[in-house]
Amino acid sequence: MKKLLFILTGLLITISIFSQENKNLAEMLGYPRDSKLLIIHADDMGLAHSVNTACIKAFNNKGITSGSIMVPCPWAPEIEAYVKANPGLDVGIHLTMTAEWDIYKWGGVVSSDQIASLHDKNNYFYPSVEELGKVAKGVEAEKELKAQIDRAIESGVQPTHLDTHMGSVLANPELIKIYLNLSDIYHLPVLFPRAYLSWFPPEMAKSMESKIFLLDNLFMLEPKMISGNWIDPYKKAIEAIKPGLNEMIVHLAVDNDEMQAVSKGHDDYGSAWRQHDLDLVSSPEFKELLKTNHIILIGWRQVRDLMNTPVTK
Repeated sequence: MKKLLFILTGLLITISIFSQENKNLAEMLGYPRDSKLLIIHADDMGLAHSVNTACIKAFNNKGITSGSIMVPCPWAPEIEAYVKANPGLDVGIHLTMTAEWDIYKWGGVVSSDQIASLHDKNNYFYPSVEELGKVAKGVEAEKELKAQIDRAIESGVQPTHLDTHMGSVLANPELIKIYLNLSDIYHLPVLFPRAYLSWFPPEMAKSMESKIFLLDNLFMLEPKMISGNWIDPYKKAIEAIKPGLNEMIVHLAVDNDEMQAVSKGHDDYGSAWRQHDLDLVSSPEFKELLKTNHIILIGWRQVRDLMNTPVTK
């Protein structure tokens, strides 16, 4: 009988360990296994005062659950100071190596002579990911990206994650490797849709599959999706959300003289676009849409903290 009890006890322990190891992200965060988890994320914090104003408003009315800072931009210190004064905010670093606007530009935070491959002839970042990918040297990109993260941390920001402006860290395989390595260095989740694993050699993809921060779905409004009411493509995306980790990226700003000047010549993701997104996430209709579709809103902080929790057996 004692032997039988010993065997049964061992079996129960094994089952318990197996059950723990096979929990999905939702269960590890304390939600039902089939939960539709959604991060509503605002890009480009620090780009302009009007962007900062809009993002603060959206945080305050719970229209967004996350945001990220463009450290090289002129208005980054304003939002960094706000985040430091409001430590509960879910804010990461929007790793930046491009400057897309026609007359509003920036370069790196590292001295230009140390990151020459990342700059054009005027010492600004290139306007497109394609241009960056052709010339960027990995060692210089890594130096700049680390400097952006370190500067934000030194300002008092405790980043919850890393993501990327215009997808610039995906410009070539070397930059992708650096991006993922930064996750290990800083112990932070990075925005990386599971679908991107198809770009990797099989053995690399397999090693990445266990990362808990991989997104099952990423949605960002594109110009071709716009027709009728602004909420329509968002409604379609929310209704299509499946269980797993999902992110919806929005671009927020107050449509004023400043933002109109910043985005002059760019209707896509420009001043009016960003005001529409701000109005959307602030609207009762949007919030009801989330509720009706049983969406559970989370932030990157929860994923970060789970990543850094010791595994116990």
